[in-house]
Amino acid sequence: MKGNGKTSRRDKPRAPARPGTYVALDVGSSKVACIIARVEPGKNGERAQTKMVSVGHQLSRGMRSGAVVDMDRAGESIRAAVEAAETIADTTVNSVFISFSCGEPKSITTRGETPIAHGEVSVSDIKRALHAARQKADTGEREIVHSIPLGYAVDGTPKIIDPRGMFGSVLGASVHVLTAAPGPLQNLELCVENCHLRIAGRAFSAYTAGLSCLVSDEMNLGATVIDMGGGVTSIAVFAEGALVHADTIAIGGDHITRDVAHGLSTSMRHAERLKTIHGSAIPGPADERELISVPLMGEDESDESNQIPRAQLTRIVQPRLEETFEMIRERLAQSAVADRIGRRVVLTGGASQMTGLREFAGRVLERQVRLGRPLKMQGLAEIASGPAFAACAGLVHFAQAGGHEGDAAQPVMTSPKSSAFGRFGAWVKENLL
Repeated sequence: MKGNGKTSRRDKPRAPARPGTYVALDVGSSKVACIIARVEPGKNGERAQTKMVSVGHQLSRGMRSGAVVDMDRAGESIRAAVEAAETIADTTVNSVFISFSCGEPKSITTRGETPIAHGEVSVSDIKRALHAARQKADTGEREIVHSIPLGYAVDGTPKIIDPRGMFGSVLGASVHVLTAAPGPLQNLELCVENCHLRIAGRAFSAYTAGLSCLVSDEMNLGATVIDMGGGVTSIAVFAEGALVHADTIAIGGDHITRDVAHGLSTSMRHAERLKTIHGSAIPGPADERELISVPLMGEDESDESNQIPRAQLTRIVQPRLEETFEMIRERLAQSAVADRIGRRVVLTGGASQMTGLREFAGRVLERQVRLGRPLKMQGLAEIASGPAFAACAGLVHFAQAGGHEGDAAQPVMTSPKSSAFGRFGAWVKENLL
């Protein structure tokens, strides 16, 4: 799993989804989600169908800004989420695909060239060109997570999708490389592995959210996915059907909750509830007259509460949201793909569901904004059909379409339900006997 970070995708077109069972694990700052899905072969030449088998989720503990800060508590949350999904599916999960937003991901677009060995482009030529491009991004200080071919050139003719069989003397390859700091990423992997789960692959959370929420026209014409989590807001830019840029901002829904707690002198638990039920990004005409109850810090809900106008809560929420979207706007403007960013923005993640946020984001970003939900999986439970589960649902699509190897992934290993104790027994057999 750790590897040397030099090979992320095989150099051939993505293979179709392979029938089997896939397990996605999204370990975030506010929740841990696990989806077990099954790819069923299409009938009469139809495309394979992806159906959700079960979903488990748990309040996240031991995580901050997408990174592990307490191995034991984070492990407890992971085990609880996986076991909940196992119970519904009546199976035991042995390996998972994970999503991440830690490690300060950075995007680099590089270009590599190689002589065409026998005049006609072969798979070996493509591999050499892609390797040459990846080598330019491999400094040894950061780990390569994604290596996505963006296009090829034969003797200077650009924008070739598949050069195999073409004739020429020099093959060029353009590659988008996504790197991350190895420490936080390895800590997350170790935490998952300590739960006796093998990691089958990994992916950047906003990337998988895009795979889940974007329609084909948005992917091809250009769209930006903003995945608003509890501790991190992740950004993924798609153009011409591929991920071309990724970034993160260390601000999320938890920061808004803290602002509310400080501003209203209430507990984090009550602040989260107030934000969820009454929070709005845009003031309403009746907000000054509408009163809401705010339990004081240290007081029970049954005790006397402060009564404040809803407008006061909005005035606390707005500055943090404005800071977040202004930072996103600046990051996108300064990125290497600024001229390729489309006019479309899709918001996902649990923190994206606040009232009025779509309109507010559209004003700050000066783009068309919509709320993104998982689109490409059948049988989604109601709880998993919203923006909060977009990254996890998209991770299933990432896995079945090739995972980190860029080819059809092997379905993850599952076995008849044997409980957490059964998995521990398997670990004992593997490691001690």
